[in-house]
Amino acid sequence: MHDVGTAEMTTPAISPLAGEPIKRADAERLAGVLKAFADPARLRLLSLIQSSPEGEASVSDLTAPLGLSQPTVSHHLRILTEAGLLERDKRGVWAYYRLVPSAITAIAELLTPPRKRATKKTR
Repeated sequence: MHDVGTAEMTTPAISPLAGEPIKRADAERLAGVLKAFADPARLRLLSLIQSSPEGEASVSDLTAPLGLSQPTVSHHLRILTEAGLLERDKRGVWAYYRLVPSAITAIAELLTPPRKRATKKTR
């Protein structure tokens, strides 16, 4: 039984670096996602989850490496999940988290200047 809890991340279609003004609602959505990134513990969580052998981890796998309490780790995981950067899979009493690669790619695309994007795709 899977209880995948992900917030559907909708990133703006236009990059703030595209040379066109980004709409207010798009800027607010993107700022919310970037805010989730902008915390050292959350960046470490993303890194720990990505580098785990199965590509996923539970709260109990993450508390010791971070040196944070279980409630604090759960709080950070909830923020990352709500931002659409992680997905949550409930198995029995445990919840496992894994990265949403498309969300990470979408953010990278938005923050890559258009000229760099064009040369990157042709390689």
